[in-house]
Amino acid sequence: MTSQKIFIFEVEAAKEATDGNPSVGPVYRSTFAQNGFPNPIDGIQSCWDIFRTAVEKYPNNRMLGRREISNGKAGKYVWKTYKEVYDIVIKLGNSLRSCGIKEGEKCGIYGINCCEWIISMEACNAHGLYCVPLYDTLGAGAVEFIISHAEVSIAFVEEKKIPELFKTCPNSTKYMKTVVSFGGVKPEQKEEAEKLGLVIHSWDEFLKLGEGKQYELPIKKPSDICTIMYTSGTTGDPKGVMISNESIVTITTGVMHFLGNVNASLSEKDVYISYLPLAHVFDRAIEECIIQVGGSIGFWRGDVKLLIEDLGELKPSIFCAVPRVLDRVYTGLQQKLSGGGFFKKKVFDVAFSYKFGNMKKGQSHVAASPFCDKLVFNKVKQGLGGNVRIILSGAAPLASHIESFLRVVACCNVLQGYGLTESCAGTFATFPDELDMLGTVGPPVPNVDIRLESVPEMNYDALGSTPRGEICIRGKTLFSGYYKREDLTKEVLIDGWLHTGDVGEWQPNGSMKIIDRKKNIFKLAQGEYVAVENLENVYSQVEVIESIWVYGNSFESFLVAIANPAQQTLERWAVENGVNGDFNSICQNAKAKAFILGELVKTAKENKLKGFEIIKDVHLEPVAFDMERDLLTPTYKKKRPQLLKYYQNVIDEMYKTTKESLASGQ
Repeated sequence: MTSQKIFIFEVEAAKEATDGNPSVGPVYRSTFAQNGFPNPIDGIQSCWDIFRTAVEKYPNNRMLGRREISNGKAGKYVWKTYKEVYDIVIKLGNSLRSCGIKEGEKCGIYGINCCEWIISMEACNAHGLYCVPLYDTLGAGAVEFIISHAEVSIAFVEEKKIPELFKTCPNSTKYMKTVVSFGGVKPEQKEEAEKLGLVIHSWDEFLKLGEGKQYELPIKKPSDICTIMYTSGTTGDPKGVMISNESIVTITTGVMHFLGNVNASLSEKDVYISYLPLAHVFDRAIEECIIQVGGSIGFWRGDVKLLIEDLGELKPSIFCAVPRVLDRVYTGLQQKLSGGGFFKKKVFDVAFSYKFGNMKKGQSHVAASPFCDKLVFNKVKQGLGGNVRIILSGAAPLASHIESFLRVVACCNVLQGYGLTESCAGTFATFPDELDMLGTVGPPVPNVDIRLESVPEMNYDALGSTPRGEICIRGKTLFSGYYKREDLTKEVLIDGWLHTGDVGEWQPNGSMKIIDRKKNIFKLAQGEYVAVENLENVYSQVEVIESIWVYGNSFESFLVAIANPAQQTLERWAVENGVNGDFNSICQNAKAKAFILGELVKTAKENKLKGFEIIKDVHLEPVAFDMERDLLTPTYKKKRPQLLKYYQNVIDEMYKTTKESLASGQ
């Protein structure tokens, strides 16, 4: 028997509960920080330094690329070098200053990821402006709130988002005076802007404003705020998370140190596909890492249906994803396998079992079966462009079966991370080739301290034999507070510890498993507490379900749910069981509902859920929960109050009919 590897060590002892304060477990740190946390590279104290030093070291490396479009067809990627980008950034900075924009002012950026997005961000970094990203997926209401709340005086905007930005007027024009399009501006838009009290420029026109002028760059301190990222919370108004230069420099240093220790270092040869929103700290932090090593960033065309084609052309080596994207990759591969005939499926299954078996014995994914990689799995690798060496999943939990599947078939390192905007992204990350970490988010990265705090009302004990509790983070990656919301800052930042609201469980090897969410707890009529996030994780194991929202309240004694069925799986079941019609009508079919409810109940019993945790009724919703109806945040978290409002009539009906059938003894 080999003794288990342990990836953390204790730096402070546990503390028992005191009056009004719950008990806390020991403080742990990554073994990669055994000799202290890694220090940033000399001379790098701000985000501007990250870019400036990369330009000095790698002036002729390809930095930003986009696909050339001619006659509506996308061609090869065309690139700007680090030096070329730097020259435009300096021009843009001079234009900003010539408009009277001063250090400390707020600059909005609204639109999908593109070269101009990064150039605008770097100009903010150069002149000490607060970069305020406006989620590309946010509607005019949230954008208006952010512009007004952050007092954004100038906004860079994707050409096709100009009408959306104008909808925020006149309220936003109290602060916003200048708009710069990433592309052109139509004459009628110029007129409309004038009526609204705005000055609007095309990109090329704006770059000329600063010609012949030169401005001193202010000195940037580590503690200076670099960006205010608004998190679209699941309830209430978005909160402005203030992130300092020091936080971003610390996270890039930690990521580099971590990847170096697991033999996956980033280098100037790396190519990254930029499609996850730059308005989200996950993508921003990774792109800063790529810039620091002189790597290349290629942008997608903004259409998820064309993403695979963009991957094929760019051939990236680093691919970051949210679970929803990897779910799609997984489902697509499963469909191809099902449609490829018995023999192909059999060959695949045998190859998969053989390689996965070797990986379980401790072999690396490279050594586990080069023959199967070449013969069977190479097609998957080619589907992602052929060069991917790291897939990193973040923003939400990745299902274990998808993670293990990709670790075998994608022929690259598949890592899962966990972090918050408030912790400047990566706080935990799994290791390549450590299958014991499946189903977890891995150990802490080497620039934070972690401890669990007991949650007595949910029976989570940080001092128990299996330590469970609210995850608390300490370190220099933490945010500087919520903008203009000291009250909310004090709620989550206590004595230097960020209280995440997520409930975790330490694994014996020092990995963290996310098991619940502290706030998502409610009481049923009989007084039983329900931790709903945990239940949704259990019910999500049902193969015929893509997403599920479980609901209950203190006036009712049982739970109901709204589920998005997996279309292909349900349609296949329908054919086998003589249920006719399209997907919508199958979802309304009583037989289909009974089948799915049966699967949910079976899964509940297999996972030993308590009686009151078993769903009594389910509504099948053919349309997936989405942001368009305000049911999800841009990071795909469920907005529970909005879901309730949207499905109130359905919920009421389920309670009514279920109580009637229970009363009649059916």
